[in-house]
Amino acid sequence: QVQLVESGGGLVQAGGSRRLSCAASGNIFNFVAMGWYRQAPGKQRELVATINFRGDTNYADSAKGRFTISRDNAKNTVYLQMNSLKPEDTAVYYCTLYSPGFQSWGQGTQVTVSS
Repeated sequence: QVQLVESGGGLVQAGGSRRLSCAASGNIFNFVAMGWYRQAPGKQRELVATINFRGDTNYADSAKGRFTISRDNAKNTVYLQMNSLKPEDTAVYYCTLYSPGFQSWGQGTQVTVSS
């Protein structure tokens, strides 16, 4: 079983920055990748960024150039540094971990960007 705990959400002004953290625990030894998704009110959950076990990263077009995903293996933590935030980035951000045949989710953290 995998536990994912996100933190770092909150209210930020447009143009500002925020760093989200996701601490993973439990059976994470076979993880393939970790990532961040987000879900805005009335919209489907969408991929933001992923980082695999080799450190390769992948970003949604909306995140490229503004967001950076990284990880600290010693702390089993993945981060999402978000810069130049826009009101349309307002959403609940979910951490996810991919392991063979299974995907785990955190409880989500709210990010609200005011204009």
